[in-house]
Amino acid sequence: MSESRVRVRFAPSPTGLMHLGNVRTALMNYLFAQQKNGIFVLRIEDTDPQRNFDPQAKHIIEDLKWLGLDYTEGPKKNGPFAPYFQSKRMDIYKEKLNTLVEKNLIYRCFCTTEELDKKRQRQISLRTAPRYDRTCLKLSQEEIQKKLDQKIPFIWRMNLDHTKSIHLKDIAHGDIKFDLKNFSDFPLTRQNGSYTFMFANFVDDMVMEISHVLRGEDHLTNTAGQAALFQAFSKELPTFWHMPILCNIEGKKLSKRDFGFSLKDLKAAGYLPETICNYLAIIGGSFKKEVMSLEELTQSMNFDHAHSKGQIKYDVEKLKWLNHKWIAQYDPATLTQRCKPYLIEAFPQVKKIDDQKLTDLIQAIKTDLTTLADVSNVLKFYFETPILENLDLQAVLDNSTPQVAQIVAQHINTINNPDVFLMNIKSAAKQQELKFKSLFSFLRFALMGATKGPGIKDLIEMLGYEEAEKRLLNLIELNK
Repeated sequence: MSESRVRVRFAPSPTGLMHLGNVRTALMNYLFAQQKNGIFVLRIEDTDPQRNFDPQAKHIIEDLKWLGLDYTEGPKKNGPFAPYFQSKRMDIYKEKLNTLVEKNLIYRCFCTTEELDKKRQRQISLRTAPRYDRTCLKLSQEEIQKKLDQKIPFIWRMNLDHTKSIHLKDIAHGDIKFDLKNFSDFPLTRQNGSYTFMFANFVDDMVMEISHVLRGEDHLTNTAGQAALFQAFSKELPTFWHMPILCNIEGKKLSKRDFGFSLKDLKAAGYLPETICNYLAIIGGSFKKEVMSLEELTQSMNFDHAHSKGQIKYDVEKLKWLNHKWIAQYDPATLTQRCKPYLIEAFPQVKKIDDQKLTDLIQAIKTDLTTLADVSNVLKFYFETPILENLDLQAVLDNSTPQVAQIVAQHINTINNPDVFLMNIKSAAKQQELKFKSLFSFLRFALMGATKGPGIKDLIEMLGYEEAEKRLLNLIELNK
């Protein structure tokens, strides 16, 4: 297919929160469409109303917007293949099913779940591949009509031609061949009349003219059946890319027990959308430059040489490193808006602080942030005066503390000019052969309750001269 005809889709089920596997699938489809000047379709597979966690896919749409993955066609947007909710496409599935009935390519199966399970268990015990034995394919018209008259529930099954093979192209795996004799006649419907994932998914891909199907490696086993359906309708198969499964460091499939599995958890923990997209795009690959925007990723991704490893490991430490890098280069005003909710939750008085003042505060400490959530702890000293009275000061500072305290006390009257103040106390410390490290540790500890943090001048200006003097005098008093 020509690049102008590239059409890809992200087809999540609204039965739970978006997790990293979903996000990576959406991301790769988005980047592929962007690079190929194609169409990125959002399609919601909501055919199981009892399990629908996210009616109307509001959370999915919000998450994609937050991530910056703008779809071309889908819910709330115009498109030639609307509607984009499977629950509203039942007439289309019915029409395509009837076509298969007319072609005599499917048959009714009256076997109960219990009967199928017994057959399956017997096949397993005999060490044969568990597969439907085609009992109902052998029924005569009279037998079928009798069961219909008795209103015995049934499903429609695909009648696979076991003498044929299926060939398809996969970006990572190359040419793949499936011998249909190794596959079961799969269901197209359920007993309640609804349509299976396999069938509805195929119909939508065919009708929506999807040219490339990018999805997880765990869907590879579905592909033979869907390819058989494309052949049944004499339609060209899409090109596939079955992407590696995300695993934890131990090599086990990522699950709810792993931190960051849920996008909601990562958002709450203060990871930026740019970080998440950046990380999921480069994970398992090799790139000269690692910190990249969506635009840069679009240019850098090499979809012609995708790797075919079955799994890639999700490393939280690498995610943290990337997030720290993104925070460092983030637009100051935008970073303030991202940090604000965390600060307001911890310190309600933040609502009264001017945005420019808040931006100045955050810029002074942003190098100490790994996630946005860190901002509350890093800036705690600004909103709450450190309580030093009950601390073991000797354990924190060194033996020269009394001398340092005396020097600071002698020059504290110049604190309204931080440059002069720092010049005076450094000169005095040098004369007494005191280490600057001891001096700065004392100052920082007095001002913020920690020995590491922003520069002393920055701290004084952040707190204001009066508050800085008050805090320094408090520590001086404790060392008398």
